[in-house]
Amino acid sequence: MGSSAQNIKPQGPGRPKDMEKRAAILLAAKALFIRNAFAGTSMDAIAADAGVSKLTVYSHFGDKDNLFREVIRSRIQDLLPEAIYEYDPQVDVGETLLAIAQAHMRMDCEAENVGTFRAILSDCRQGNPRYGKLLWEEGPARMHGLMERLLRQAVDDGALDIASVKTASVQFFSLIKGDLLLRRLFACDECPETAAVEIEQMARAGVETFLRAYRPR
Repeated sequence: MGSSAQNIKPQGPGRPKDMEKRAAILLAAKALFIRNAFAGTSMDAIAADAGVSKLTVYSHFGDKDNLFREVIRSRIQDLLPEAIYEYDPQVDVGETLLAIAQAHMRMDCEAENVGTFRAILSDCRQGNPRYGKLLWEEGPARMHGLMERLLRQAVDDGALDIASVKTASVQFFSLIKGDLLLRRLFACDECPETAAVEIEQMARAGVETFLRAYRPR
């Protein structure tokens, strides 16, 4: 990266035209990261696909690491909005947990997401672990933080009885995942129509098991 690019600070979007350019950059970056992995994607290529100058890309995002983080953050917000992790004392906690489980399972079944995971694993294999770290921070680490908050609120409300919400959060996601994502990563399952049934079954079974452990006796 040249010195001129390093001196450019990312700026928030302002005018509607700026918002359009920012959205175009994110869209182009997402497609290229999935296709070529992080290391194989250049800022020049992103700018060309977005129809903007490289200077515009830097002015919006600063550098490639920050752009990648924003791509991941935007994608996760679309698939797993923070609102689904909000605790409502008027709603049975099992229903809230089931909605979260279903959303996570559907995310693992989407081809674009599997492509992103494969690209990150490729980068890690090539000795670029910081990209996996960025994905972890914006994905699983953020999800666990939101889940722990929800579980803590449910405990305070008397809906759940949990000694360690941190441990319980890990257990919850382990219970609902099954091996669907691994099968997709290894190209052993291209998510046929039966996947919708599996998603529903795994999500419900995982939540039921979790509640058997943590419903107040």
